[in-house]
Formats: sequence, C-alpha cells, structure tokens
Amino acid sequence: MKIRKNFALSLACGLFMAAAPTQSFAALPQGAKAPDFTLNAALGGKSFNLSLAKALKKGPVVLYFFPAAFTSGCTVEAHMFAEATGNFNKLGASVIGVTAGNVERVAEFSKSECRNKFAVAADPGAKVAAKFDTTMQGAKQTISNRTSFVIAPNGTILLSYTDMNPQAHIEKTMAAVRAWKAKHG
Repeated sequence: MKIRKNFALSLACGLFMAAAPTQSFAALPQGAKAPDFTLNAALGGKSFNLSLAKALKKGPVVLYFFPAAFTSGCTVEAHMFAEATGNFNKLGASVIGVTAGNVERVAEFSKSECRNKFAVAADPGAKVAAKFDTTMQGAKQTISNRTSFVIAPNGTILLSYTDMNPQAHIEKTMAAVRAWKAKHG
C-alpha cells in the first residue's frame, strides 16, 4: 500500500510539473539586493508573521522557494533542509521555506515535513516569488519554482540557485553560508 501511495505521489508531482509549460528561471542574481517581505508563516505548526528584514538582523538567511507543500520533491527538500538546519544554525544562518502552492497547509507542513526545524511561509498568488523572479505557471495558478537563495545580513544575495531537482540545494546553500562565515567570522 505504501509503495502505491509513494508512486501516486511521485506521479502526481510529475504531472503537476509537466502541467507547468511556461517557466521563468531567471531568479534574482548573486549581488542583487533581496526584496524585503512579510508573510504569514508557521514553525512547528504555530503561525506567526515572518519578516525577512527581522530574520536578517540575526544573521544570513537561507531562503528557499518550492512549488507546493506535500508534493514528493518538495517533501524530500523539506526533509533535507530539516536535517541540515542545525548545521546552518551553528554557522549563524536561519532557514526559511516559501511556497505559493498549498498555502493553506503550511502549518501542517512545517510540523510534519519541516520537522519543527525551520519556518515555512505561505505566498498566496506567488507575489513574493515574483519579486525574487522565481515563478512558474502551474496547472491552475502561478507558483514558485525550486530556487534557493543565501542572503547576507545586509540584504545582498550571496547565492541564487535554481534546479527542480532538490538534491543539490542543501550542498550549494551550505557552501555559500560557510564562505560568508569564513569572511565575516
């Protein structure tokens, strides 16, 4: 039964992505200034207002956009970021996930898939994703594509990485945070 469920999820995610014929992968580049935003978010299932400017006061931010909560690739990516969050925190960085898909389920996703390790924010209509130039057209709505940013405390983008495969996002963001930490102690 579990194999059937996993197959169905993978198939649904594949169909979801195949239904996205127009994609924009021209995310804000390294060196650009990250636009500030405030979104409704959840951490461990508890809702709060998340402000990028406030998060940056604590150190660099790993900001990753993903298409939709509870799809197979997004779940894998959330698990990977959850496992790496402690290492990011040791380097002074925080992790924030943002999605325009399944926005009504971010509290549940933050608890189960993000494992209470980092905040996940709802971006209805992909308005914040649009500011970061990281959107694509889904079957029924504009959503965020899979793009990770590392943002310095001054708001400068240190890394901009887009790839629909979630595997390299943790490695690349961790390398960028380590490089920042080496320069700034």
